[in-house]
Amino acid sequence: MSNGDPVIETRKVSKFFHDPVTVQVLKEVSFNVQRGEFVSVVGKSGCGKSTLLYILSTMDTDYDGELFLDGERATGLSRDRLSHLRSAKIGFVFQFHYLLAEFSVLKNVMLPGLKLGVSSEAEVRDKAMHHLEVLGIADHAHKKANQVSGGQKQRVAIARSLINDPLILMCDEPTGNLDSKNSEIVFDIFKGLAANGQSLLVVTHDEDFAARTDRTIVMDDGRIEDHGYSVKA
Repeated sequence: MSNGDPVIETRKVSKFFHDPVTVQVLKEVSFNVQRGEFVSVVGKSGCGKSTLLYILSTMDTDYDGELFLDGERATGLSRDRLSHLRSAKIGFVFQFHYLLAEFSVLKNVMLPGLKLGVSSEAEVRDKAMHHLEVLGIADHAHKKANQVSGGQKQRVAIARSLINDPLILMCDEPTGNLDSKNSEIVFDIFKGLAANGQSLLVVTHDEDFAARTDRTIVMDDGRIEDHGYSVKA
């Protein structure tokens, strides 16, 4: 764990919805994730987990408080700067893989790297193949995305999330659509990534999954009830 700046940090983040009446869904949420830390966020439906993740992703900028990404204050930055930060420093894995069916597995993994434009197409292709090999699905690289199984699709989505060497992976119910075998495969992939210094923040309803992460943050009614330090000291 780094003694420097956290990968991501919130300071007293609050969020209100105003349709049709004003409701406060996040209440002065303050926490951080350090480098190489594998953190889960749990809580009953409606407690604010996904709302918080949307703010952390920099896609929702309508909130009170402050958000820092890799030591840089993200609150108040321009839309273009936030878009660049998001592409360069955050990888996303969702319950549904959101692969583009008309493209190959390999091209799906490459797309965020091509969009960022830092590396050549050949370099992005090599990196994509490396991630597919590490995740055990390189032999499916040239299949259309709709020709692989659900568990394989999620591994493709994980490879895609890693293509720009993100500082942190943000995952919203990444095993919610998988059977127990594939859920275990995904957990083992995440654990291996964390062991190699990758930071992960995973919103999940899977209590077994959460119990095996480095730290479990418990949310209730828009607040953090437990930061998880006492449990996973």
